[in-house]
Amino acid sequence: MSLPKISVIMLTYNRENLVGRAIESILNQSFSNFEFIIVNNGSTDQSGAIADKYASKDSRISVIHCRRGNIGSGRNIGLDVSKGEYISFIDDDDYVDPDFLEFLYNLAVLNNADISICGSFIVGFDKIKNGYVFDKMYIMNAIQATEEFLKRKLYSAGMPMKLIHRSLLNNIRFFEDNVYEDIRTTYRYFANAKTVAVHGVPKYYVFRHAGNNSGTATKFNMMNSEQLYEYLLAFKERTIYISELLPELGDFALYSEWSYMISMIEKIHRFELLNCNGPLAFMRGELRRNWDEFYNGKYIMEFEQKWMKKYVE
Repeated sequence: MSLPKISVIMLTYNRENLVGRAIESILNQSFSNFEFIIVNNGSTDQSGAIADKYASKDSRISVIHCRRGNIGSGRNIGLDVSKGEYISFIDDDDYVDPDFLEFLYNLAVLNNADISICGSFIVGFDKIKNGYVFDKMYIMNAIQATEEFLKRKLYSAGMPMKLIHRSLLNNIRFFEDNVYEDIRTTYRYFANAKTVAVHGVPKYYVFRHAGNNSGTATKFNMMNSEQLYEYLLAFKERTIYISELLPELGDFALYSEWSYMISMIEKIHRFELLNCNGPLAFMRGELRRNWDEFYNGKYIMEFEQKWMKKYVE
C-alpha cells in the first residue's frame, strides 16, 4: 500500500458540538490521498468517542487518545505517526472547503514549494469577514517569506491554512513547554524553506466563538502578565534566530520586536489593564534604552512614533 501524499493532523479537546463538522469537512475533500490523524488531547466530553465513530467508518482516520497536554505536545504526537509527504493542520472548531487539500497540494507541487498557503474567512458571532484574502499569487524564497511573516499582511503565525513538506517538520518540532506554541515555531519553517507559495484564495474557515483557545491572544482586554511575558520571550528568541539564520532581516526582526512592545503598551493603557504592570515596566525600559534606534529607524510608523512620545518618553 502506497503512503499518503498528505497527513492531516487535528487536535481535539472538549469540542463535542463542533468536532464533527471539522472531521466531515476533511472527509469530503476532492483530494482523497490523505490520512487523517486525530489526537484526542484528554477530552472529558464525547469528542474522542465522536472521532472513534468516524474512524470506524473511514480507514483514513486514526485516533490517538492521550493525556491532556499542550498543543505542541499533541501536534508532535500526531507527527510521530504521520506518513504523508506533506502535513496540514486543522483546528477542531474550524472547517475547510472541499478542495482545500487539492488547492494547497497543487500550489505546492506546481511551484516546487516547501510551504503552500491559502486564504481564509473568519466566521462567527453572526459575522463573516476576510482573514487573508487576495487574488495575487506570491512565490518567495526564505528571506522574502520570512519578511512577509514579520509584516503579517499575507498570512498569520497559525499553522492552519498551510501545507508544509515533512522535511521541515522533521527538523523543527513543536515546543511543549508553552501555551502559544505557534509564535515560537512557525517563523522557523519560513526561515528554512527554499520556496513558499501563497495564494490568498479563501479555502479555510476560522470559527470565532466564546470558547476559542486563542481568545486571550486576540481579545486584548483579556491580556495578562503571563501571556505577555511568554510573547516577549518568544519574540526575543525570534529576533535572535532570524538574525543568525537570515542576517539580512536582522534589523527588521528587531524592529518587529519593538513594534510589538509599543503596540502592547498602547493596549495596556487603552484597556486599563492593571494586571500587566510588570511587563509594562519591562517594555517601557527596553524602548527607552533603544529609543534612538527604534524612534529614528527606517521601519517605524508614524503612529508608533506618536505612541512612543505619549507612553514611553
